[in-house]
Amino acid sequence: MSMAKFLTTAALALLPFAAHAERGSDGDLKILYWQAASTLNPYLSGIGKEVDAAALIVEPLARFNPQGTLLPLLAAEIPTRENGGISADTTMITWKLRPGVTWADGSAFTAKDVVFTWKYCTAPGAGCAASNSFDGVKDIVAKDELTIEIQFAQPTPYPYVPFVSSTTPVLQEAQFKDCMGAKIASCTAQNFAPIGTGPYKVKEFKPNDVVIYTMNTAYREAGKPHFSSVTIKGGGDPMSSARAVFETGETDYAWNLMLAPDVMAKLASTGKARPVTAHGTMVEFLFLNLTDPSSDLGDKRSTVAGGPNKILSDIRVRKALSLAVDRAEIAEVLYGDQGKSSCNVVPAPAQYVSTANDGCLKPNVAAAKALLDEAGWKPGADGIREKGGQKLRLSFLTSTSSVRQDTQAMLKEYWKALGVAVDLRNVSASVFFGGDAGNPDTRQKFYADIEMYTDNSKGLDQEPYLNKWTCAAIPSPATQWQGSNMPRYCSQDYDGLSKTLRKTDGAEARAELTRKMNDMLVQSYSVIPLVHRGNISGATKSLAGVAMNPWDSELWDVGNWSRAK
Repeated sequence: MSMAKFLTTAALALLPFAAHAERGSDGDLKILYWQAASTLNPYLSGIGKEVDAAALIVEPLARFNPQGTLLPLLAAEIPTRENGGISADTTMITWKLRPGVTWADGSAFTAKDVVFTWKYCTAPGAGCAASNSFDGVKDIVAKDELTIEIQFAQPTPYPYVPFVSSTTPVLQEAQFKDCMGAKIASCTAQNFAPIGTGPYKVKEFKPNDVVIYTMNTAYREAGKPHFSSVTIKGGGDPMSSARAVFETGETDYAWNLMLAPDVMAKLASTGKARPVTAHGTMVEFLFLNLTDPSSDLGDKRSTVAGGPNKILSDIRVRKALSLAVDRAEIAEVLYGDQGKSSCNVVPAPAQYVSTANDGCLKPNVAAAKALLDEAGWKPGADGIREKGGQKLRLSFLTSTSSVRQDTQAMLKEYWKALGVAVDLRNVSASVFFGGDAGNPDTRQKFYADIEMYTDNSKGLDQEPYLNKWTCAAIPSPATQWQGSNMPRYCSQDYDGLSKTLRKTDGAEARAELTRKMNDMLVQSYSVIPLVHRGNISGATKSLAGVAMNPWDSELWDVGNWSRAK
């Protein structure tokens, strides 16, 4: 069975919802995101807080449901080989668009908007966060007003990457036509209030604070959305968000409740709200900077042009740091039943999971010390290792969160036992996960030796996810610091496997290549998995229709949410 068929044989429609009152009859929906959105254009970010905030407005051709199955959205159906939507040689996919769809301003949504969005993201100098989603695309052609033909440069058995999932929605050409290339980030009016085809439109946006939405009265589904307005309030922390839904009832939905298990259990015991959970591919990672983050490098800081990291360019040091970590202890203490120790970049689905790295499940401090000895780092009088007059001291950055600060503290102790000194720092999640090219504290800038956060794939097939670590995905000033390859890992062998995966057919063959790419990343020790964690948010018991989606935007179907009667 082909991988494309494997992923599209399940039902392609959601279960029907019960009959409901007229559109907007449920009033205001209040949502808390402790990581506030800094833009409403996902092509400038690619991170959850912006992708989710934009998902209420702009839409892709298709998305994934909570089981990872493809669902048509702006498309009339999912193209397959069986229905003629994918060419026999898999070099072309043809999307038929849903007729009668309009933008929120009442103008017609057409195939030209899809073609434009591809050109917008791939224009020279654009710094588009989703540019790797269009790797291998030779051309996109509007055959008529409702037909799109995506042509690939080589056979592409899994063609469901461009315009699939919330990370690559379609933008309105009329609104964004003057925002091409280097102008992409400077079109503030467009990026802060995109015109979309989704259930809501922007009423007010205050970056790094709040988004207020009102209904899109041109929305194609009768009777939806059920809420007349939505407010996504940003800032704070997981604890204050959890209290707002589980204790005070000030909000209807609180996102990403990274809290210790005993704290979460106590909150849930109030009975006012319920945890909303699911397990997909979310992993809490350490990313090790292979480039030099020294401030004296100026514009070349943390870039390939600035040279290798003076400490972490030695794989023996990176491996030693990984060997010293007690992942099981971190998972048990800080995540409870929502986490388990992980040695893989790809921890799910089962057919993709490698067992080649399971040795990391138990720490080996003796082996870690031996590696540092071999690398020439000898313990100094103060217990900190040194080499050639340089101390083995590392800077460690992450976002502000009680779980992440506790993880930092545990890691610092593990590494102290090796003779490694660590300087801990955390910054606001809104800044750390923001896409502001002028801010020095973003994850993309990576002005540190180590940083930590969660990442995960969209959909069951792992090709788009693994492409995050190709050489072309390294952030730099040339891309306005957009890119997904935070460690600056660059391997021609890895890039070769990525190209091979793109043209490989068959579920098992693709799974084998996925495992190889996973193993190459893990064994580079530039990407160090810690905990395979679940998605956990909180919803008031009066909120109906909520289904956690680990394979797409968490707000993927907010147009179906309603107030329980």
